[in-house]
Amino acid sequence: MNVSKDADYFLDITEEVCPFTFVRTKLLLERMDSGQVVEIRLKGAEPLENVPRTVQDHGHVVIRMVPEDENDALGPHRLFVRKA
Repeated sequence: MNVSKDADYFLDITEEVCPFTFVRTKLLLERMDSGQVVEIRLKGAEPLENVPRTVQDHGHVVIRMVPEDENDALGPHRLFVRKA
């Protein structure tokens, strides 16, 4: 998948399980410059709850999170995060 026009980076962690979902996210955020945006594709109850919360706990900004399918609450979502 390609990065959207709204992001500088794209990370697909739909095949990962916690805690690796945040580990992969954190490693990418560490390489990014302040102010850059990453689009993270994630799915499942734990990642959908934990990744946005942990990102914010580390001082970054969750811009938005949108489901790919409005009828699938635990299916793939797109999380947009701005590095602090």
